Amino acid sequence: MKKKKELTRAEEEIMQILWKIESGFVKDILAEFSAPRPAYNTVSTIVRILETKGFVKHKAHGKTHEYFPAVEKEEYLKSTVKSMMKGYFGNSFKNLLSFFVEQGQVSLGDIDDLVKDIRKGKKSEKKKKKKKK
Repeated sequence: MKKKKELTRAEEEIMQILWKIESGFVKDILAEFSAPRPAYNTVSTIVRILETKGFVKHKAHGKTHEYFPAVEKEEYLKSTVKSMMKGYFGNSFKNLLSFFVEQGQVSLGDIDDLVKDIRKGKKSEKKKKKKKK
């Protein structure tokens, strides 16, 4: 993903909705909000800002527009995680994991399971490479 401007909380909320519904009119986006819903004009304005930033595109249907994501969720996720890793954790996965362990979000058992999964993945990669030869 080319370096795009970061999303505000409101913009990201609308992008989450668009990734979920894949495409829709402002009324469709609005319908996905739980009460109290934002105003129609607020959602419309944010969608147009997202379009300016390159996150959303539209198809014209007369005077109305059907909006859809121009950036895939996975692409945005990768970019956001890379930025967070660089900005908050010195580009260190170890620092990131330590943070989550300290916050009680990840247990040492979770980390052990992750290491096992990584080792299994490496073993299957080696097997695939041997079969190709």
